[in-house]
Amino acid sequence: MAAAWATLVSQIVIVGTGGAVRLTGSGLGCTTWPNCEPESFVPVPEQGIHGVIEFTNRVWGAVVVAIAVIMLVMAIRRRVDRSIAWLAGLVLGLSIAQALIGAVVVWMELRPDTVGVHFFLSVILVALSAVLVWKVVVGPSGPRVAPRWQSALVHLMTFALVVVIVVGVLTTGSGPHAGDGGAARNGLDPAVMQHVHAWPGYVLLALTIAVVAVAWRRGPRLHLRWSLALLGVILVQVVVGIVQSRLGLPIMLVGIHMVLSVVSAAIGAAVVLSLRPPRPVDEHAARADATAVVPA
Repeated sequence: MAAAWATLVSQIVIVGTGGAVRLTGSGLGCTTWPNCEPESFVPVPEQGIHGVIEFTNRVWGAVVVAIAVIMLVMAIRRRVDRSIAWLAGLVLGLSIAQALIGAVVVWMELRPDTVGVHFFLSVILVALSAVLVWKVVVGPSGPRVAPRWQSALVHLMTFALVVVIVVGVLTTGSGPHAGDGGAARNGLDPAVMQHVHAWPGYVLLALTIAVVAVAWRRGPRLHLRWSLALLGVILVQVVVGIVQSRLGLPIMLVGIHMVLSVVSAAIGAAVVLSLRPPRPVDEHAARADATAVVPA
């Protein structure tokens, strides 16, 4: 259980450290990869604080991969539900891919399209890690109890969440926080993109309120609790987004906005999973016994 939680937390934290790299203009604090400088693996004094910030993010990336390895090894050795092992393997593989994409981002001198892919893969990793935690902590899902139309509403809401995050990536790629003073922008008008980003955001808010209202009347209760949690995060996101726009995108608020976007992805995954109540413990144990490998 601890390894699963560590996987999720580490994936969220690296979004924060990556955001710090970008928002402090440290994206090219290390000019190459895997070395920080061609002649040095670690930052050199000439790079100053920017080299330290970028290198710290790289070190945390290694920690993320190490935690993912531990999670996979534990899932295999303990012979847990096969889907947990597959999820752990997927998280590990994508974490390694994320490190390689980070190298491409540096080699391409922070092109906004590569930076956007780098961030969106983090969103996917956080969502997968949330599913992993769910399966470890809550256990396998039981049969569907929610009507199809309620499930469709939830999936529509999660689609809106994906749209909001994608448009947010494009909006950030048009704005002032390039990660380095000389990095290119995507050419879109940041003033227009702020409004374009807000429109699906309000649609997402309306759909989330609808999901909460339906869950309040129909349940399941676990689904209601996670729906309320998502609504709370989205409301905070709306406030942060409005305030940061009015204040000229201060880096602290932009960083909070970035981290909350992946937190909303994790909670959104829990909202979907909570549509199916957990399988009873005795049934779960019986299935585990039936599929267990008996030593020779």
